[in-house]
Amino acid sequence: MSLLPILKESSFEPRDYQRNIAEKAAKQSTLVVLPTGMGKTLIAVMVGAWRLDELGGKILITAPTRPLNAQHTRSFEQFTHIPMEDIVLITGNAKPESRKKIYERATIVAATPQCIENDLAAGRLNLADFTLVIFDEAHRAVKNYSYTTIAKKYMMQAKDPLILGLTASPGSSRARIEEVASNLFIRAVEVRSETDTDVKPYVQQTQQDWISVDFPEEHKKIKAELEEMLKDDVWWLKEKHYIHTYKPSRKMLLAVQQRVGASYSRSKGNFGAFWALIRSAEAIKLEHAIELLETQGIEFLKDYLQRVGESRKRTDQRMMKNKHMQEAMRLIDELHAAGNENPKMIKLREVVKDILSRNEKAKIMVFANYRFTIDGIRNMLIKEGIKSEILIGQAIKDGKGMTQQQQIEIIRRFRDEEFNVLVCSSVGEEGLDVVEVSTVIFFESVPTEIRKIQRSGRTGRTKPGKVYFFVTKGTRDEAYYFSALNKEKRMKGVLQELQAGRPLRSKKSLLDWAAK
Repeated sequence: MSLLPILKESSFEPRDYQRNIAEKAAKQSTLVVLPTGMGKTLIAVMVGAWRLDELGGKILITAPTRPLNAQHTRSFEQFTHIPMEDIVLITGNAKPESRKKIYERATIVAATPQCIENDLAAGRLNLADFTLVIFDEAHRAVKNYSYTTIAKKYMMQAKDPLILGLTASPGSSRARIEEVASNLFIRAVEVRSETDTDVKPYVQQTQQDWISVDFPEEHKKIKAELEEMLKDDVWWLKEKHYIHTYKPSRKMLLAVQQRVGASYSRSKGNFGAFWALIRSAEAIKLEHAIELLETQGIEFLKDYLQRVGESRKRTDQRMMKNKHMQEAMRLIDELHAAGNENPKMIKLREVVKDILSRNEKAKIMVFANYRFTIDGIRNMLIKEGIKSEILIGQAIKDGKGMTQQQQIEIIRRFRDEEFNVLVCSSVGEEGLDVVEVSTVIFFESVPTEIRKIQRSGRTGRTKPGKVYFFVTKGTRDEAYYFSALNKEKRMKGVLQELQAGRPLRSKKSLLDWAAK
C-alpha cells in the first residue's frame, strides 16, 4: 500500500510492528492492543492515510477526553499533508449549528464520544461519508458507553465502514474482550507485547517492587470493632435472604441497596425493605471505613467518621451510636491525639527522598485513590522540602477540582522540571498527555488490571523505569494487588490465544447485531 501523498515524506519512520499492524488494520476492522507508549497514535495516522488515499471521505476520531482528542489532531497535523483547517477538534463549547457546519467541511474530526453521540441523535452529524472511525481507549466500549451507540450508527450510515480500536488493556477475560470487539464490530485483533520480537527492541525495562507495610496492632483493634458491626448487618441480610453469603462483596451490598430502595419507594409500608435499606447502607459505610483504615490510615478514617456523625440521616445516627463504633472512635481519638502517622506515609517519605538523593531531577508520579490522601501526601512532601503538585479531576467535590486548563498547566510545569513529584488521582491514568516519568508509586493497590497497566505505563517508555506498590500486610491492599496481577496474567493469556489465531466471536455486521 502507498502511504503517499497523504503522509509527509520523511516525517517519521514507522517501526516494523507499527507498519505491520497498520497494513492489516487498513483491510478490516481491528482492535489494536499495544503497550502504553508504543505508538498507537501513529498507527491510527497510517491507517487513516491509507483510507483517505484509497477511498477519500472523512475520518472520525473519538477519545474519552479533550486532551486525548487534541493529541490525535496534532499527530495528523504533524505527519500528514492534510491542511490544518481541515483537521478539527470539536468541543462542547461550539454552538450546535456551527458544529454541523464543521462536520460537513472537515476531513479529520476529533471529539469526545458524548459530543458525537449527542450530535448523531440530534441529526447534526451523519457518518455516511466517513471511511474510518478510530476509538481510542477502546476498552471502554462496554455496556451503555457512548462508543457502542456510535459504532452502531456508523455501521448503519457509512458507505464503506472501517473501525480501528486502540487500547493497552482490553480486559482480563475473553468475554470482556469479545464484548468490546462485538460492540465495535471488530473482525480481528492485532496484539503486541513487550516480549514480541518486533517490539522488544523498542521496550525499556521496568522494574516492579512490592513494598510491604505493617498493619499496626492499634489499627487491628479498631478494625475488630468495625467488623463486629459489619458482621451484625451481614448476618441480618443473610438470614432475611437478601444476600446468599456471610462474606458479601461491596458490589453485592450496593446491588441489595439499589434493589430494596426501589422496593421501598414503591411501597412505603414495606418494613422489611425499610430495614434492609438501613442494614445495607450501614454495611456499605462500614466496608468503606475499614478500607480507609487499611489503606489510608487513622487521620482519614477519623475525618470520614466525623462527617458521618454530622449527618442527620437516621442510618448514620444509628451507626454512630453503636457501642462498637463508640469504642472505635475512642481508640481513633487516642491515636490521633498521640500523632499517629500512617506507616505508608513514613515509607513514602523514605522512598521519595532516596530517589531524589540519587537523582535530583527525577520525575515521580504518586497515584492515590482519594483526594484527601492526595492533599495529605503533597503536604507531607512540601514539609520535607520536596517540590510537588497535585493533579485531580475536573468534577467539583468538597470545593476541589481542576479545570482542564489548570491540568494542562500542571503537566507543562512537570515537563519543564519545575517540581519533582506529581501526586495524582485516576485522572493521571489516561486522557492527559503526561510526560514520561522515572518512577511510578501506587500509594494503595487497585483491583483492576486496566488501571494497573495504565498507571504503570507512565514509566519505562524511552528509558528504564521503576514501579513501587505500597501494600499493607493482611489487608485488602494485598487482595487488590493480587487481583489486578492475576487479571493481567489472564488478559495476556487470552491475548496470546487470539494472537495464535483462535477465532474471535463478534458481530461482523448489522445483521448479527439485529439478531441479538
